[in-house]
Amino acid sequence: MTSEDWQNAGFGIYVHWPFCQSKCPYCDFNSHVAETIDQERWLKTYVTELERYAAVTSGRVVQSVFFGGGTPSLMEPRTVEGILDTIRRLWPQANDTEVTLEANPGSVEAGRFRGYAAAGVNRVSMGFQAMNDRDLKRLGRLHSVDEALRAFDVARNQFDRVSFDLIYARQDQTLAEWEAELHRALSLAIDHLSLYQLTIEEGTAFGDRYKRGGLKGLPEEDLAADMYELTQSVTAEHGFDCYEVSNHARDGARSRHNVLYWRYGDYIGVGPGAHGRVTIDGRRHATEAHRAPGKWLAAAEAGNADSLIEALTGPEQAQEYLLMGLRLREGIDQNRFERLSGTSLYTSVLNELDEMNLLKREKSHIFVTDQGRMVLNAILNKLLDSLE
Repeated sequence: MTSEDWQNAGFGIYVHWPFCQSKCPYCDFNSHVAETIDQERWLKTYVTELERYAAVTSGRVVQSVFFGGGTPSLMEPRTVEGILDTIRRLWPQANDTEVTLEANPGSVEAGRFRGYAAAGVNRVSMGFQAMNDRDLKRLGRLHSVDEALRAFDVARNQFDRVSFDLIYARQDQTLAEWEAELHRALSLAIDHLSLYQLTIEEGTAFGDRYKRGGLKGLPEEDLAADMYELTQSVTAEHGFDCYEVSNHARDGARSRHNVLYWRYGDYIGVGPGAHGRVTIDGRRHATEAHRAPGKWLAAAEAGNADSLIEALTGPEQAQEYLLMGLRLREGIDQNRFERLSGTSLYTSVLNELDEMNLLKREKSHIFVTDQGRMVLNAILNKLLDSLE
C-alpha cells in the first residue's frame, strides 16, 4: 500500500515568514523587505490556513514545526505563540515535538527570544554565514561577527538546541581561511552546523553580477572540492556526523524537521510561496502557496492560499523519494521505492555505481558513499535516466 506512505517518515508543519530587513545578494528564497507589517492580520491568516489543512489531516501527530523565511526572528512573540497555540489545538503533538525558528543575528533580542521560548520554540537556527566581517559585507549581511557571537550567547541562554549556518567557497576565500573558520565555529558550544557551498542562482543580485562578469574571486572547481573534503574531515574530528550532504550534527542533534523532508514524509506548508506534500484521501499531493505576500493574504482570507494542489503519481513520488533520500547518509529503502514506483532501479546501473565506489547496497538499503557525495547530482541523473 502506498496510500499512507508518509507514515514511513511522519508529519510536520512549515510556516513561512516572508519578510527581511534587507535582501541578501545570494538569496533566491521568497523574501521581501517591508517597512510596516500588520502582524495581527498575518496571525489571523496563518490560523485560517492551518484550520483549512487540519480539516483534511485531522488526527495526525505533529512531530516538528519549522518557522522559515525570510527572517522569522522579526516575528513578534505573540505571533509565534498564536500559531503554535493553533497547531496544538488542531493536531495531537509528539512527546518531543521539535519547534525550530530561523534567526538572523542582527534581529536577535533577549526579550523576544524569551517570548519565543515561552511560546514553545525549542530550537533556533542562526544565519551566521561567515565569521569575518569582510565576507559578511560581501554577502550583504547586516551583522558583524561580534554581533553574531552576542546573538549566539543570547540564544544559548534560552534554548538547549542552537544551530547555525555558514557559507564557504566564497570570493577570495583560501583553504586555510576556511579551515580556521571551521575550527572557530566548532569551538563554540554547538551541536549542529549547516555548511553550504556558495551557489550563484539566477534572479539574484549575485546572479546578475556574475552574468556581467562583475563577481570576481570565486574559487575554481578543484579548490571548491578541496573545501568540501576539508569540511568533512574537520567536522568528523569534532564528533559531527555528516548525516546529510550539507548538515552535520552530534549524536541526537539532527534537525528532525529537515530529516522528515529527506525521508519523504508529509508536511503542510503555510505562508507565501510555501511548498507542501500532503496525503489527502490516500493520495499524496504537491502544494504551493501564492508567492506574493499581498496575494497570499487576500487568497487565504478568501479561503485558500494555494496556487497549486496537484496529485502525484506513484512514479513521481518515487523519484522525489530518490532525490531527497539519497542526500542522507542512510540513503533509501529500495523496497519502499519499488512500492511507490511499481518498478525497480536497474541492477546494471546500481552495479556500475557500486564498482566505481559511488554507491553501496546493504540488504534493501541504497546509499551514496563519501566519494559519491562529491558527484551526487551526476549519480541522481544517471539513476533517473535509467527509469525513463
